[in-house]
Amino acid sequence: MSNKAKVSFSTLNSIIFRDYATASAGRKFFSLFPGLGYAAGYKISQRIYKFGGQPWFNDIISRNYKDYFTSTFGERKGKLMIQATAGRYVVVLVLLPLDVLKIKRQVNPEAFRGRGVLRIFMEEGTTLYRGWGWTMARNAPGSFALFGGSAATKEYLLGVSDYSKATWTQNFIASVAGAVASITVAAPLDTVKTRIQNANFEHKVPGVTVVRDLVRNEGFRAFFKGLTPKILVVGPKLVFSYTLAQSLIPFFGKYV
Repeated sequence: MSNKAKVSFSTLNSIIFRDYATASAGRKFFSLFPGLGYAAGYKISQRIYKFGGQPWFNDIISRNYKDYFTSTFGERKGKLMIQATAGRYVVVLVLLPLDVLKIKRQVNPEAFRGRGVLRIFMEEGTTLYRGWGWTMARNAPGSFALFGGSAATKEYLLGVSDYSKATWTQNFIASVAGAVASITVAAPLDTVKTRIQNANFEHKVPGVTVVRDLVRNEGFRAFFKGLTPKILVVGPKLVFSYTLAQSLIPFFGKYV
């Protein structure tokens, strides 16, 4: 997503491994894990909030607006829209600095200039929230597609009417569909968000400028750069965590 050069088989090595393109296989492998600590803190916290919060929002919407969704979309589609809408509202920005630091560590480590995380927080302050609007714009349709796609798969493909009674296998299949839909739908805005956040701290890049330059220099297809590897890498993690959440939440719901 951050790469602005033309991608071809001959350039893949330098794009993927960057400064370690000519290094040994071992150094190349370990160069693929920059920002691991930031990524772990961000993703674990995000998954807890996202998958734990969606059922809560779903209950609130069902309790107060179920008749509206049913009359507007019908009983089956109304239930899907409630699931998707509940997911759309689970957008968290408090964790954004960890995502920003993860991205910079991965594609622009020079921005750290030898500083530790505490010093960066003290010196940079609100600049760590740069791109928050694009993050919200990315997360909302992505979460909508995740929960909506999963619910639609259960309803229409697997014939599950009571989602809380879905088996582990049914949750897994629905999670695969939801994850692919979520990553694909969010890809264009994710590309813009990443390019805003990977710049140096002192360099503010407006999102409109990123979009204009991307379309002018790389074409509309560039909005989906990195989609395949992201589905292959992020998809399994999302499927695993979402399947686990969808299977355990109803189980623990019996005792809470």
